[in-house]
Amino acid sequence: MKIFYQNKEVGIPMKEAKVIDLFKENIKFSKNNIIACRCNNEIKSLEYQIKEGDNVELIDITDKDGMRVYVRGILYIMAMAFNKLYPDAYINVNYQLSNAMFCEITNMDITESMLHEVKKVMSEKIEQNIPIKKVIMDKKEAEEFYAKENTIRGRLQVGNKEKDTVSLYFCEDYYNYFYGVMPISTGFTKLFDIKKYRDGFILRYPNRKNANELGEFKDTKKLQSTLDEYDDINRLMHISTIKHLNTAINEGRSNEIILTAEALHEKKIAEIADKIAKRDGVKMVLIAGPSSSGKTTFAKRLGIQLRLHGMKPVTIGTDNYFVERQDTPKDENGEYDFEAIEALDLNLFNDHLTKLINGEEIDVPTFDFKVGTKRYNGEKMSLKNDEILVIEGIHSLNDRLTANIPKENKFKIYISDLTVLNIDYYNRISTTDTRLIRRIVRDNNFRSYSALDTLKRWDSVNNGENKNIFPYQEEADAMFNSSLVYELAVLGKYAKPLLDEIDNSVPEYAEAKRLSTLLEYFTPMEEKAIPNNSIMREFIGDSIFEY
Repeated sequence: MKIFYQNKEVGIPMKEAKVIDLFKENIKFSKNNIIACRCNNEIKSLEYQIKEGDNVELIDITDKDGMRVYVRGILYIMAMAFNKLYPDAYINVNYQLSNAMFCEITNMDITESMLHEVKKVMSEKIEQNIPIKKVIMDKKEAEEFYAKENTIRGRLQVGNKEKDTVSLYFCEDYYNYFYGVMPISTGFTKLFDIKKYRDGFILRYPNRKNANELGEFKDTKKLQSTLDEYDDINRLMHISTIKHLNTAINEGRSNEIILTAEALHEKKIAEIADKIAKRDGVKMVLIAGPSSSGKTTFAKRLGIQLRLHGMKPVTIGTDNYFVERQDTPKDENGEYDFEAIEALDLNLFNDHLTKLINGEEIDVPTFDFKVGTKRYNGEKMSLKNDEILVIEGIHSLNDRLTANIPKENKFKIYISDLTVLNIDYYNRISTTDTRLIRRIVRDNNFRSYSALDTLKRWDSVNNGENKNIFPYQEEADAMFNSSLVYELAVLGKYAKPLLDEIDNSVPEYAEAKRLSTLLEYFTPMEEKAIPNNSIMREFIGDSIFEY
C-alpha cells in the first residue's frame, strides 16, 4: 500500500495500519509532543486507520490544532477527576485567560484542598496512560443511552439536525462530549497545573512557543472583569450555551434576544462616553482591538454619545504617518513590516498631536503608497475647543504612539469580540473563532475575498495582534465587549456555504470544516430586528454608517 508522509510517497507492507502504529518511533521521541495528525488536510486522531493514497502529517502542540487537542485532553482529564471526587459538581469551562482556562463550580465552594485532590487524581490518570475511546451512536441509540443516564454531557448533539450520529469519549467508566479530536490516551497531556483563581480556578497548560513548560499566566483583571460582566448578563437572560440560545429562538424569542443584546451595547457605549466627559483634560480618544471587533461601528456610535456631551469627534488616521519607504523596518523574512510601530513617523505624529491639542494648525500629510512617501496637498487641520480627537489603530494603546502627549489628555479604549456563549458547559467557543467567522462574512460581502483567502491571511493577522495589540490591552481606561449573544445564529447562514466551498486539496480545509461543523449547532435566526446601527451590520450589511 502506498501513502504519503508530509507529501512524500512511501510504501508500507501492511494493508491496514493506524497512524500510532506506523509512526510509533516518531511519536515516542517527539520533542514537542506529537498528539494528532492531519490526513488529507483534516485533523485526525492518532488511532486513524490509514487508507491507500492518504497524505499524513504528524502534528505536535506547537501547531494550533495540536494545541487544541492538548487542551481538550487536559480538560477531559480534569472533568474525569472531578467526577470521581465530586460527582455532583457543576463545572463550567468559562473562557481562556493567557495559557489557561478559567473554570467555575456553580454549586460548591472551591477550596485549595479540593484542587489539590483533583490535581493528584489527574496526575495518576496521566501516569496510567489510560486509553480514551470515541464511541459513535446513531440518534436512536443515543436517545436510549440518555434515557438511562442522568446527565446533560453531550446531549446537545441529539438536537443537531445536521448530524445523524452522537459521539462521546469514554475513558474507563467516565464519558463526556468534547468538540473535536481528542488525544488517544491520558498520557499525552503530562504538563498542566490547576490553581484557585478568584471565585473559580484556572487549568494551565503549555504555550505553543515552548511545548515543554507551562505558559506564563498573566493576571488580566480588566479583561476578566469585562468577560464576567457579559457572562453574568447571559445567565440573567438564561442563555449560557448554544442549547439555551436555540431553545429561545425556537420559542419565538429572537427579537427579545437581539434587542436586549443591542441595548447592552448602547448602555456600555454611553457609559464610556460618560467617563470621557467626566474626566478633565481629555483631548483624544484612542481605540484599539483585534481584527473584526467592530471598531469602526463602535467609534461612530461612541461619537454620537460624545456629541450628547457637547464634544464633537474629529478623526486623524495613522495611515498617513508612515515613514519613508527606505526607512520602513523589515520582518524576519526580509519583507516590509508595515504593522511594526517603527513603520510610523512617531516624531511627526506626536508633533502634530501636540500642536492640535494646543490649538495650533497643522499641514496634514497624505501618504502615497505607490512610491512610499508623504505628500502635502494643502490640507489643513486644527482642533476647536468643543472638538476631541478620535484615533483608531493597532498601536493606539501603546504609549509609544503618543509618547509626547500627557496621560491626562488621553483616554484609551480596548474593544474585542469577547465571546462568552459556550457550546456546552465543557466546550467553549473561542473568541478568535467568532472574530474569524465575522471576518469571513465581511470579506466576502464587501471585499470580494473568498473564505479561503481570509483563512490564508488569518495566521498573519493573529501574529500581528499578538505582537501589537494584546500585550497592551490592560493599559486601556475602558474595555468594550463587542460580542452579541445571537451573532453566530445570524452569521451561520452567510459563513457556512463559504466554508463548505473549501475542499481537502488545501491546508485550510481542516479549519474550514471545524468552523462549518460548529455553525451546524446553531438554529438560524432572522435578522430583521437587528438595528441598522448594530455592530453586526458592519459584517452582514445594511448599516446606517458609511465605512
